[in-house]
Amino acid sequence: MTTRTPRTDARGTRRDLYAAGAALLLVLTAALVGRHIEDTYGTLHVGAPPLYANWLPHVGPGTPAALAVAAAAVAYGPALAARLRWRALLATAWATATAWILSLALIDGWHRGIARRLTTKYEYLQVIDRFHDIPATLRDYTRHILIDAPDHWPAHTAGHPPAAPLTFVLLDRIGLGGGGWAGLWCVVTGATACVAVLVAVRALAGEDLARRAAPFLVLVPGAVWMGASADAWFAAVAAWAVALLALAVTGRAIGWALGSGLLFGLTCYLSYGLTLFALIGLAVLFLGRAGVRERPGALALLFCAGLAVVPAAFTLAGFDWWEAYRLLHTRYFQGAGGIRPYSYWVWANLACTVLVVGLATVAGLRRTAGHLLRPRERDGGAARLALLVAAALLALLVADLSGMSKAETERIWLPFALWLVPACAFLPRPRLWLVAQAATALLVNHLLLTGW
Repeated sequence: MTTRTPRTDARGTRRDLYAAGAALLLVLTAALVGRHIEDTYGTLHVGAPPLYANWLPHVGPGTPAALAVAAAAVAYGPALAARLRWRALLATAWATATAWILSLALIDGWHRGIARRLTTKYEYLQVIDRFHDIPATLRDYTRHILIDAPDHWPAHTAGHPPAAPLTFVLLDRIGLGGGGWAGLWCVVTGATACVAVLVAVRALAGEDLARRAAPFLVLVPGAVWMGASADAWFAAVAAWAVALLALAVTGRAIGWALGSGLLFGLTCYLSYGLTLFALIGLAVLFLGRAGVRERPGALALLFCAGLAVVPAAFTLAGFDWWEAYRLLHTRYFQGAGGIRPYSYWVWANLACTVLVVGLATVAGLRRTAGHLLRPRERDGGAARLALLVAAALLALLVADLSGMSKAETERIWLPFALWLVPACAFLPRPRLWLVAQAATALLVNHLLLTGW
């Protein structure tokens, strides 16, 4: 990275603070304007705009643990990230992320924070019994998407391809039924997403930047919504799809392309919106273009072979992805999506994202733009990381402009948001920014009762 004078560093820090202040102003504006719209027209369908939550200051059994994890991550995170062996760092990052997610969820108690979240009327566990004959259910899946269809699916099942509910059906089949096991599955697998992002960043931009990003990926404020949210599971699958592709194109082992394709296919059958991960995948191919040029045929063959598996299996079982998405578009506007005003959510969604990624990431994104615009850094690790982060930001903005993500994006956009957090590797004084990250998560979880 470029050497900077103290004067330049001070100027950069001031600009970081300006960016963070602007982000805070965006959140405050979204809260005030949203409160006015909801009180006047009742069209937002959220209790604490811009978040799907209700104002309810509280503490819980997870409070001491969350404070302890935050304090330890701030105090020791940067030093451990710098000196641990790489594999030990990955294991420590996963364990700490799991503890952070779990402790935040337990602020609401075991029942409300973990066991009940995936059992509400909107969630996947409501449909477990309807999958007693999986092939027959898949053939009939699209007939129950519209809200006026007989026995229509609950909102989340209707809004996702069948791999999402099938995850919990299969857990039930192997004896891990009920909300508790489902919630723990999401916590434990969701925590691996930070490991996948670290693997990709190291492969594409270098180990130093990955190590600098590690404490921020662990202590991400989005952990508030990763506790017992199926979107944490989706985020992990998508993240590993990208990570394996990064390993394949940078010459670690070409066989990883097969696994990457398999996971990219699964990602598209977990959530329609995650097809936008193709933009991040394209960025990975661009960054690893030297490796791609060496063995383009083998890479393409392995990736496409893996990519075909999940779509082929569901198509042969009778599920039509394109027809389902067409019906989902109609269903979306039959419900709250047809009432919530686009003119508010198209910018208020970004305020939600600020709360997910934290002020440190906002400051890091400001620095990301600088690295993208410096020609002399074009082949450096910082510029490569900046391009990867920019691809994730582009995917998120496309999702925003689509109009199919009005509200609840603090949960829905978790898979994209995690790829913005490595921008924090560009920040000096990481401990101060980690304090801001931890404070954001702790304040949100203690002041609000989140809906997911």
